[in-house]
Amino acid sequence: MEKHFFLVAVNTPFNSSMLTYSATEEMSSVIKKGSLVKVPLGKNRLADGCVWGKTSGDNLDLKKIKDIHSISEELFILKEECDLFQWMSSYYHYPLGQLIFDVLPTFLKRPRKLNFDQGQGVTSPFVLNEDQKEVVDKIAAAGLDKFSKSLVHGVTGAGKTIIYLELIKKIIHEKKSVLFLLPEINLTPQFLKTFQTYLDVPIYSYNSAISNSDKFGLWKLLQEDSSPKLILGVRSSIFLPIKNLGLVIVDEEHDQSFKQDDRCTYNARDIAIKRASLLKIPVILGSATPMVETYKAFVGTTHYFPMQKRAQEAKLPDVELVDMRGRGRIESEKHLWPYSSESIFKIKKALEKGEQVLVFINRLGYASYLQCNSCGHQFSCPNCSTNLKFFKKRSELVCQTCEFKMPQPEMCPECMNIQLTPKGFGTEKAHDTLQGLFPDKIIERFDRDEIKTFTKLEDTLNLFHDKKIDILVGTQMLSKGHNFENVNLVIILGIDSQLNFPDFRSNERVYQTLTQVSGRAGRFGKKAEVLVHTLAPENKIFSYLKNHSFDDFYKDEIPMREMCSSPPMKKLILIYFNGKDQGQVIKESSEQAQRLRDTAEAHFAKVDILGPRPSMIEKKVNKFTWSLMIRSEDVNQLHNLVNSFEKNYRPPHTISLKIDVDPYYFD
Repeated sequence: MEKHFFLVAVNTPFNSSMLTYSATEEMSSVIKKGSLVKVPLGKNRLADGCVWGKTSGDNLDLKKIKDIHSISEELFILKEECDLFQWMSSYYHYPLGQLIFDVLPTFLKRPRKLNFDQGQGVTSPFVLNEDQKEVVDKIAAAGLDKFSKSLVHGVTGAGKTIIYLELIKKIIHEKKSVLFLLPEINLTPQFLKTFQTYLDVPIYSYNSAISNSDKFGLWKLLQEDSSPKLILGVRSSIFLPIKNLGLVIVDEEHDQSFKQDDRCTYNARDIAIKRASLLKIPVILGSATPMVETYKAFVGTTHYFPMQKRAQEAKLPDVELVDMRGRGRIESEKHLWPYSSESIFKIKKALEKGEQVLVFINRLGYASYLQCNSCGHQFSCPNCSTNLKFFKKRSELVCQTCEFKMPQPEMCPECMNIQLTPKGFGTEKAHDTLQGLFPDKIIERFDRDEIKTFTKLEDTLNLFHDKKIDILVGTQMLSKGHNFENVNLVIILGIDSQLNFPDFRSNERVYQTLTQVSGRAGRFGKKAEVLVHTLAPENKIFSYLKNHSFDDFYKDEIPMREMCSSPPMKKLILIYFNGKDQGQVIKESSEQAQRLRDTAEAHFAKVDILGPRPSMIEKKVNKFTWSLMIRSEDVNQLHNLVNSFEKNYRPPHTISLKIDVDPYYFD
């Protein structure tokens, strides 16, 4: 019986996961590119694979070629998805087969009936203002049936959601579907409510809160059903096999949640642009604080849409800096810490007016660490090079890296002193201080320590919207796109630690955080205030915030990036070496750095090799990490050097390797 031969992308971590397999005439008749199969791998196991195409049997040792074991009838990969995965595998230097099966949902034989929300199709009461209408008209005029990429750079409260809604309606009118990407699950309820009210199509959510059954059911539905629908999803929804997709929208495009840190280190925003180009459809990016790279790519083009005014005549909030230098020594204010007398006075006044207050601090727990008053001993994690964070409510010290826990100690293990002082503060401390000052008010926390399920998240947001919570104390979860009607005062604590972070993006992140958090105040026309507590009031970042300088931050930041040879001037790739033996990790990373320098000098003159250096937290879960930075303005040389490195390098079995393309953080 004649055999046919196929290249199969196998789910393995090998640099090249494309292997050759055979199939009978009968099986070959139903196999096509994108078919999902089971194939033998090694001696006694079956592995998942995706057929990538036919190959000839020439120059093959036919005795070594194994047969494809079986074909999946459940799911398959469409041609345009194959093209996207091929590009991702090459760009992110990640094995193709592993990438495909990282992305696919868990296969289920009997998935339950798929849940979705049916849009009500209520006539929209919103009337577009001139700025909004101009954006909608220009994007539509550029053509909704071909590839284009646009940036809507609108201040917080500019009405970007209404722009999205109008464009989604146009696409649905053409009988096509829309993919709406959100950075985090906590924004889903707000957008779901808007779209469910004013659209007349099925709306499907895709995030970590939905079951494996719903994920699998949605994949199957999307592969078979081409009717118009809206998919509202987080990062991984960019891979959903949506038939007849007509538009991709990426809201809060700057958000770090779009970047995956483990496995394939993709950025969903960049994948959205690539996917739109392959499908020849528009993609829209939206943000009040776009990434510097995005801003530089769009500003000055016809696809850049700045919106400097809030919708419905609402004003941007007044920003006041509270100088916290020396406050700890003022006796009358010690009981207010980490707040100031100014912020407590403003909170009191807001509550008296029946308004609600947001308090932002991007740190969990009651204290950053515990320290002995006598000998200075600090309690550190035995598995990581970090101090243990103190959680008072749970009476625990917890490592935020490996989740090591221990009960709150009664005394210092070094000198037996019983006076252990909490140092620093987090959301728990900020909450407890307010509860002591305002015992008759409802004060809740909004952080991942308190909000552990999607149901709890929805319940807390609903209570806040219903004005049953007076003050909400939270982390980054508070800053992202929420539309709080009764909030006209925002307090920002502890921002200085981010300003001092040794990373070229630290200023950008602080500017984005401050702007986004401030933007939660005064969105419905009332006079609003933001109080920023800082030990560095002279920092230029605060002047951009106070003056609502729409472009000034970017105009100052881009020359700094040029001086540092940082993105967007040059592209970066980080290579991480990880292992249990610190000396071996240092030795291996140093040797490979020299090898890369030699290769670059000989063949890739435009590429710089920097490092190695230890990670910010060198020891995590009893493993040490060191990294190299590869930098160049020539993208081809950059990737070709890494390709050459991958093909010729086999790490010792005690060392693991991770390649991070376009890193968001210097870990």
